[in-house]
Amino acid sequence: MIKAADLPDVIAVFPLPGALLLPRAKLPLHIFEPRYLAMLTDCMKTDGRLIGMIQPRDVPGSAERRLQAIGCAGRLTGFSETEDGRYMITLSGISRFRVREEVQGFQPYRRCAVEWAPFTRDLGHAEQDAAFDRDAFLLLLGRYFQAMNLSTDWGNLKDAEAELLINSLSMLCPFEPEDKQALLEAPSLATRRETLVALMEIALRGGTEGERLQ
Repeated sequence: MIKAADLPDVIAVFPLPGALLLPRAKLPLHIFEPRYLAMLTDCMKTDGRLIGMIQPRDVPGSAERRLQAIGCAGRLTGFSETEDGRYMITLSGISRFRVREEVQGFQPYRRCAVEWAPFTRDLGHAEQDAAFDRDAFLLLLGRYFQAMNLSTDWGNLKDAEAELLINSLSMLCPFEPEDKQALLEAPSLATRRETLVALMEIALRGGTEGERLQ
C-alpha cells in the first residue's frame, strides 16, 4: 500500500473530458497520442508509476482549456502494446489530489504541483456506507439502465461491495463531465452515492441543463 510520504509533489496529468478515476477503482485507457506515449514512457521510469487523471474545463470567451482543481492519481498496473505502437493500459486509483499550479518544462505533456493532504483517507481501507439501501438502489439502477439502453452483469452488481459498486457506476455511467467532477469531489462514499442517485433520477426525468449538479 502506498503511504502519503511516498506520493510525489509533482505528477504528470492526463486531461480527459468525462474520464473519472476513483481510489481503489481501475480505469482502462487507450494511449496513442505522441505526447501521452511520451508521458507513459516517462511514467514507467519512476518508482510510483503515477499518472494524474483530471478533467479540462473551458474558459468562457477563450479557446484555452484549464484544468479542474481536483483530480485522481492512478498507479500504472497493467499495459499491453499493439503492433502499431499504441498502448492499452490500466490505472489503479490511489488518491485524489488538489492542483497547486501547473509546472512548466520541456515535456510535451502537462505536469502539476499537487497536494494530497485533503484526501488522506483515500489511502486507507475501503469506505463503508451505513445508509446504503442496496435493493432500492438496484431498482433505480435497473430503471436507469433500461432508459439509457445499457446492459450489465446484474449478478455481479448484487454481490459487489458498496464502494466498488458505487465507484464503478460513477465511472461507467454516461454522465456529463461536470457531473463526473461532482462525483469525484464527493467528500464521502455516502455523498457520492447520493450524488449518483440524484443524477440517475434527473436523467430519468429527462433532466435539463439547469438541473445538473454543480
